Amino acid sequence: MHVVSDVHGNVRDLARAGEGADALICLGDLVLFLDYADHSRGIFPDLFGKENADRIVELRTARRFEEAREFGARLWGGIGADRAGAMEKAVRKQYAELFAAFPTPTYATYGNVDMPPLWREYARPGTTVLDGQRVEIGGWTFGFVGGGLRTPMRTPYEIGDEEYAAKIEAVGEVDVLCTHIPPEVPELVYDTVARRFERGSRALLAAIRRTKPRYSLFGHVHQPLTPRMRIGATECVNVGHFAGTGRPWALEW
Repeated sequence: MHVVSDVHGNVRDLARAGEGADALICLGDLVLFLDYADHSRGIFPDLFGKENADRIVELRTARRFEEAREFGARLWGGIGADRAGAMEKAVRKQYAELFAAFPTPTYATYGNVDMPPLWREYARPGTTVLDGQRVEIGGWTFGFVGGGLRTPMRTPYEIGDEEYAAKIEAVGEVDVLCTHIPPEVPELVYDTVARRFERGSRALLAAIRRTKPRYSLFGHVHQPLTPRMRIGATECVNVGHFAGTGRPWALEW
């Protein structure tokens, strides 16, 4: 089983990600809104140019989120009344390419920057989308929980802690717990390049301790302080490096 997360527009490597595996698991964040390493790539610079992308990255990196929102609002105001339409058009273009690259079979859940309502249109036969659900693969049970928790970034698929906890509860006991965000452990949620703590889930951490899955797989944090650690009997692995490396993580049993 090959596992990827945080694809962020890397269509070329996604098309090869299933090679040599019986199936592919994708833990979300297909869309590339803005590449923090190359500010010329993504929806934002396509719409507003690289100089404006440089500025908003500068503000966000400095954690000046209110200024970043005001700056972004002024840019979007220049587009006019069809802001939502411009965004959806750009996301649709990326989704058409990304979903076409998925091998068969693929099991996928959403990331915090994804737009779940559009997935139903682009997921082809052979791609199973799961959120708060479980599936048996090769004799093991896999549970999937997508999305992220609410942050000042206000990305498209952020939900409340209670709603997220309910999805974790619905999955129940599984062999492999697949989520987009990590459990709330400092070493797992700290991004060493962005130099900030991302949001992890306390409900996920509690479920790991209570149900003891063999593996907890997640992404979201691109350059974690600790990419892998054990919580009791569970091996916790960050697989959120795909956009930068193009390499899936392999799960064998």
